[in-house]
Amino acid sequence: MLSIISFLGFTILVAVIAWYKTRKTDEKSADGYFLAGRSLGAITIGGSILLTNLSAEQIVGLNGQSFAQGVLVMAWETLAAIALVFTAIYLLPKYMRAGITTIPEFVEERFDSQTKSILALLFLVAFGIVLLPTILYSGSIAFSTMFDLPELLGTSQSTVIWICVWSIGLIGSVYAIFGGLKAVAVSDLVNAIGLLIGGLLIPVFGLMLIGDGSVSDGFGELWAANPDKFNAKGDIDSFLPFSTLFTGLMIAQMYYWGTNQSILQRVFGAKSLAEGQKGMILAGFVKFLIPIIVVLPGIIAWHIFGSELENPDQAYPALVKKVLPRAFLGFFAAVLFGAILSSFNSLLNSSSTLFGIDLYRQYFSKNASDTQMVRAGKIFGLFLAFISMIL
Repeated sequence: MLSIISFLGFTILVAVIAWYKTRKTDEKSADGYFLAGRSLGAITIGGSILLTNLSAEQIVGLNGQSFAQGVLVMAWETLAAIALVFTAIYLLPKYMRAGITTIPEFVEERFDSQTKSILALLFLVAFGIVLLPTILYSGSIAFSTMFDLPELLGTSQSTVIWICVWSIGLIGSVYAIFGGLKAVAVSDLVNAIGLLIGGLLIPVFGLMLIGDGSVSDGFGELWAANPDKFNAKGDIDSFLPFSTLFTGLMIAQMYYWGTNQSILQRVFGAKSLAEGQKGMILAGFVKFLIPIIVVLPGIIAWHIFGSELENPDQAYPALVKKVLPRAFLGFFAAVLFGAILSSFNSLLNSSSTLFGIDLYRQYFSKNASDTQMVRAGKIFGLFLAFISMIL
């Protein structure tokens, strides 16, 4: 009962804060709905960037990779800081000076409207067919496995997956479609704080288990017993060779942090260029702490379970079930639910923006007002949400 109360309490708290912060935003205008009235501060931007990126597939997947490969997979997180700082200092002034709402608009200035439309369609296909269904499915799998929902609800695994997918999808749609960017960004910030607190609990309790109640003793034993897992310099045959870190991997980092609509839209909603830059640099700083949440638990799971686990992606759920006290279960469930929800509603909001700004006015109604464009974006967002839930 305590777990259910804490889960509902944190989830409702996020919703109430999001409503309170957005109640005065004019969401009938394009700027108000798509860019939060250009009113976002640095801390909100930083938190929203982090939660747009971090979800269950990130937390479970990277910990699974560290379980198998060791600490070198932290490069996905730490090198993101370089791309974030580069974007903040070099790319963001260009974007903000152009006064754009979407990345395809920026591309249109360099090429033409057809190129803009092609890029917008590519983003929408990637979001609707690849990313949104992946977030829903992997998040539901993680949620179901960690908290034994089939046993709790007395039903089959597949039924639980459907329940989770539609619960996350419908709640995420309410945030993204009816709340606009500001509701998404504010809820992201609260969930980001929860994720940092809840995510840190797992390695702390894991190290205490290894060290008989002492975190420092647990880390000392973990380090001494698994030196190969702490080798950050991967050789040419490893999962992430060192030679790729500042070549191929940086191309992926620059695309994701420097040109991805779902990341940059919350930055375009900044009060000023300075606030947007500070928000991105803040997110870059926190990225150095994220491996404690998405990499270290995988190594702890290797020490505790070893070869008992057939699938590396079982490492994080298995560790959570073993070390997390029941008193924290509801809070951690709410945190994980919020992380999944944040990634889903952020992508959905960006999809509505891409359709409304880049496609609707060009192909459906050339003289559409802001109100019509916002309504078209909302309808398309609902359509895409249902498609992704069905997929």
